[in-house]
Amino acid sequence: MPLSRLLSRVKFDVYLLSLIGTVAVAAVFPARGPAEPIAKGAVYVAVFLLFFLYGARLSTKAVVEGIAHWRLQSLVLLSTFALFPLVGLGLTAALSHWLPTELAAGLMFVCVLPSTVQSSIAFTSIARGNVPAALCGASVSNLVGMVLTPLLVGVLLTTHGSGFSLKALTDIALELLLPFGLGQVLRPWVGPWITQRKRVLSYVDRGSILLVVYSAFSESVVAGVWSHMDVRSIVLILVLDAVLLAIVLAATTAASRLLGFSTEDEITIVFCGSKKSLASGIPMANILFPGAAVGAVVLPLMLFHQIQLFACASLAQRYARRPIPAAPAPDAVRA
Repeated sequence: MPLSRLLSRVKFDVYLLSLIGTVAVAAVFPARGPAEPIAKGAVYVAVFLLFFLYGARLSTKAVVEGIAHWRLQSLVLLSTFALFPLVGLGLTAALSHWLPTELAAGLMFVCVLPSTVQSSIAFTSIARGNVPAALCGASVSNLVGMVLTPLLVGVLLTTHGSGFSLKALTDIALELLLPFGLGQVLRPWVGPWITQRKRVLSYVDRGSILLVVYSAFSESVVAGVWSHMDVRSIVLILVLDAVLLAIVLAATTAASRLLGFSTEDEITIVFCGSKKSLASGIPMANILFPGAAVGAVVLPLMLFHQIQLFACASLAQRYARRPIPAAPAPDAVRA
């Protein structure tokens, strides 16, 4: 597949450049003094709106129906919240002497995040997988992650300077679960309007994330977090992100085949079970970690996000090239 077509599939260029540009702006013009509380207030509003829109767009019926495929959903959740953390613990323990504390915490934070929704469904569709199950798996992963991610942060990241506490869990409920729940309640009224404006609202999604990234990196720049970061550490985290994804992709593929899932279900398990959500992760990091550390903590997630897009786009095309099963021949007309 030509590289230009691959890039057009994953929308790599515009969004990645926007993220890089946002980090550059934060490095040169961080929010200081009177601008800091304004930036934090804007982030709160943006994240509230972001999760309200998620709730308004998600079909409750689709989630309930998809849960019936419990074997598939269980494997997705196990990969997302068990396999990933186990692999992450092994990698960070093996390289603890080479990774700065914030980047090691960031790698583990990637491991405890829920799956993506939009790209998991998109790649499953391209690969001709079980799209309804992907919709359910990714959605349930995000719902479970709102509770399980902060709990896993508290259990696994205590040695990495995590700011987890009961207050952090309360903040997650107020800033993420509350707007999500409001979106679900108001969905019968606002859902159709939102569905008709997907393109416009996608800019709201991405704009919210960019605003949170700016605020997070501003705090880390003002606090001088980046003064002890070097290129070697950043390259190392990039390699570890790639290794982490490769291990999980291989494990989910092998487990799907060993347990006798169909190819369509395997595709869903591989894509939903190997991806991590930038959209959920950055707002959560903003709540769970000390302000000055957030910029460095989310760097492994931003790198992982781009790696997973390229890897999964290539894998989706490979699945899509498999032969289409022949339709059964019609019964012969009887005399």
